[in-house]
Amino acid sequence: MSADVFFMDLTATSRENLPAKLARLVKKAGIKTILSKNDLTAVKIHFGEQGNTSFIRPIYIRQLIQTIRETKAIPFLTDANTLYVGTRSDAVSHIKTAIENGFSYSSMDGAPVIIADGLFGKSETAVQVDMKHCDTVYIGSEIITANALVSVAHFKGHELSGFGGTLKNLGMGCASRRGKLAQHS
Repeated sequence: MSADVFFMDLTATSRENLPAKLARLVKKAGIKTILSKNDLTAVKIHFGEQGNTSFIRPIYIRQLIQTIRETKAIPFLTDANTLYVGTRSDAVSHIKTAIENGFSYSSMDGAPVIIADGLFGKSETAVQVDMKHCDTVYIGSEIITANALVSVAHFKGHELSGFGGTLKNLGMGCASRRGKLAQHS
């Protein structure tokens, strides 16, 4: 089984800047065939930790939000709380960190930040998967109840798994705190 891979290099010109290139890429990849009018669309990203820079820049996410809006879908930015104590371990601190890192309602073209697993990471939905290492996974309820999901991930080094990317953004990043604990166990 093969898949189409869409790629954008970081060359910009006076005719097309990088956000415009991103919009063209997302359209070419078929966003208009995936989303429907009024789909509540979870845009799953990592907002970054307080004081670090290892997250996708808000200017690109804003362009993605605008491109999603062209489909008449209704986007919101989301992530789930962390298992460890820090600036993303509860929804209030998580949203504050998101805003400090540039992901505010106004900077994201009116897309709100909604923490997928609630105030303390306990708003979850059990999903039966019947896999080798787990029968059930616990996912943030707001991701489960969304009509659509768009994953936006960056590739980075990771101290336990070697690297992180899309699979980690979805597998660990959508899990509630209980779901994260089960995966780490």
